[in-house]
Amino acid sequence: MIEYIRGELAELSPAYAVVETGGVGYGLNITLNTFSAIQGKKDVRLHVYESIREDAYVLFGFASRQERDMFLLLITVSGVGANTARMILSELSASELCEIISTGNERMLKTVKGIGLRTAQRIIVDLKDKIVTSGIASELPAAKGPKAPAVNNEIKDEAIGALTMLGFAPAPSAKVVVAILKEQPDLPVEQVVKLALKQIK
Repeated sequence: MIEYIRGELAELSPAYAVVETGGVGYGLNITLNTFSAIQGKKDVRLHVYESIREDAYVLFGFASRQERDMFLLLITVSGVGANTARMILSELSASELCEIISTGNERMLKTVKGIGLRTAQRIIVDLKDKIVTSGIASELPAAKGPKAPAVNNEIKDEAIGALTMLGFAPAPSAKVVVAILKEQPDLPVEQVVKLALKQIK
């Protein structure tokens, strides 16, 4: 089992990172929150979850152990797979999700793309006690405010690329991203993607 990978950040997009160590480049699926945490860094350490199936071997990387622990709890919930868990942790930080679960705020959880009422209720019911017994709730810092916007001329392409990697068609993704950037041109790419996830039909 791979616990973490530490090395040079060779490639980075809002949904994917390549970390080179020992002459090997490891491709990892990441959340938007991890993207924000490692953006601009040369050397990184990502905590790893290995998804091993008959047809694929996929690595997921997380900037913090707490985010990975929350991811591991999410995928124990019936109906929540690895990609859905990554989507949830792209829209919500681990601390925000922990707060939502502990307070039973299913309405806030339903704002995540692809999460309906039943799934939101199931996540809250299944994990409310687990986040306490696992110790995640006490380890997480308080939720942080919104990140300062970053000016980036390639935000549109990065956002569309991230949405495509998350399974959305390029054309509708582009339409939504362009509309968001027209209204808020200085948003960082992770915020653009978060907003787009809530608007794509």
